Amino acid sequence: MSEFVLQQQNEAVGSQPPDIIRRLVWKICIATLILMAIGSATRVMNAGLACPDWPLCYGELVPAKQMNFQVFLEWFHRLDAALIGVSAIALLGLSWWYRRTLPNWLPWASAFALFLIVFQGILGGLTVTELLRFDIVTAHLGTALLFFITLLVIGTALTPYQGTGNVGKLPWIGLTAAILVYLQSLLGALVGSRWALHQCLGTSQLCTVMYSHIFGLVPPTVATLAVVWLSWQRPALHPALRRLANMAGGLLLLQILLGVATFKLRLQVELLTVTHQAIGAALLGTLVAFTVLSFRDWIANRETNNHPVAVTVTATTSVNGLH
Repeated sequence: MSEFVLQQQNEAVGSQPPDIIRRLVWKICIATLILMAIGSATRVMNAGLACPDWPLCYGELVPAKQMNFQVFLEWFHRLDAALIGVSAIALLGLSWWYRRTLPNWLPWASAFALFLIVFQGILGGLTVTELLRFDIVTAHLGTALLFFITLLVIGTALTPYQGTGNVGKLPWIGLTAAILVYLQSLLGALVGSRWALHQCLGTSQLCTVMYSHIFGLVPPTVATLAVVWLSWQRPALHPALRRLANMAGGLLLLQILLGVATFKLRLQVELLTVTHQAIGAALLGTLVAFTVLSFRDWIANRETNNHPVAVTVTATTSVNGLH
């Protein structure tokens, strides 16, 4: 027991600012993923207006008298968002306080993350005051995903990593796949916010919106499969990149199956719909992490290839000096 306590103390003393910030960032990432899942549940359970006012709920911090499942969903969604906002403020404060020992870009990235979560809060308020207007609801999720991406970039960039210099064009393909998945997620948010599936199957309206999401699946699927296939073609690829590529392939398959099931069941199973969106966000996050690590590998390889030239020039100068 004493050895465990000593080890914990040593880890606390030995923790450096990048480690502290990285752990905080990953915790905010998890909270954001949960936040998006709860937001999806709030929508499919028709709880978006369960709290008629904003930022309070029935004029109270905790609406105990009006509390039911729908009110709880909306209230807990706001609570999680508030905690993430406080964490984003802490992230910015730590980044600026320790800026001399951190990468120069980190304080600015943290400031951008805080801006996004504040903007996200404003959009959240507008979704209530504007009675769930579809464009605001779509922008609400799009901003949440962008905040999630920003955190993933920060966390992955701060993660210790030593590349193998064998990524080739994978960084660019991974970036393309991540962008396409993000755009597909926005289409999915538009379909959900306009209830396009119900409208199309019930009254033949908004079928264009629904089919744009269905056929829009093709580009991100092809790009993600290209990431997986090219990763398999490179035996010397870093194991972390290979695991992320395999994870992306598995999440893609699961996402397609969930999408088909959601369509067949006409959004009647709420848990299935929420899981569909959560897996989509997880797929996007996996591709973002893959892209950041592969770009780090690619940049390090370029710097290594340029380094021997400098060494040769230095060695030649030294020899000439001896003559």
